[in-house]
Amino acid sequence: MIVPRDGSARPGVVLRDRELRVPVGGVQLAGTLTVPAGARGVVAFAHGSGSGRSSPRNVHVARVLSAAGLATFLFDLLTPSEEGDRRNVFDVRLLSDRLLAATSRLEVDPDVCHLPIGYFGASTGAAAALWAAAENTDVSAVVSRGGRPDLAAARLWEVRAPTLLLVGGRDPSVLALNRAALALLRCQAELHVVDGASHLFEEPGTLDEVARLARAWFVRHLAGQR
Repeated sequence: MIVPRDGSARPGVVLRDRELRVPVGGVQLAGTLTVPAGARGVVAFAHGSGSGRSSPRNVHVARVLSAAGLATFLFDLLTPSEEGDRRNVFDVRLLSDRLLAATSRLEVDPDVCHLPIGYFGASTGAAAALWAAAENTDVSAVVSRGGRPDLAAARLWEVRAPTLLLVGGRDPSVLALNRAALALLRCQAELHVVDGASHLFEEPGTLDEVARLARAWFVRHLAGQR
């Protein structure tokens, strides 16, 4: 049992961090499961464009979610050797299969098996999250940050989980793709434009806004089920 030193958790919130491996397709995917005391849901992160569980942007969002009483699972969708082939980064079927395997692993983990599950996807990982949510209707919420939902266009109409699309106002091409994807979604769905943000949300305060919006969405659709 540990308490983060960076102040990311509310006073008195105790977190448990531990390594969790996901066996799939003959490989073992490494991940970190963080469980706050009294967790009300669990969010699996699907990284995109070759980033992994150490992505500073997703780590920041995960800390905000943990402080709100949500468990988080940050894991690598690809092995180091697989990352060397850029085609894997855009193989949405492969990435979604990995995310579904991680979901199955969480569903039998004693710390989180009783919790509703959500997905937070970034870039191509957002397409994987939406594809996986179309396959697994038990997924309770999806948030996409600077995502490429167009890569999952064939399955968007099947998504049932409430979906929040977050896009930077200075990312016009991705914004257009997300607007088109929003029209294809048949679930409860919203598109929020983060003013002043480019694709990576590097501008001051923009990633904080992403974290706040994601937290509100997941608390509403995951924690509200308990």
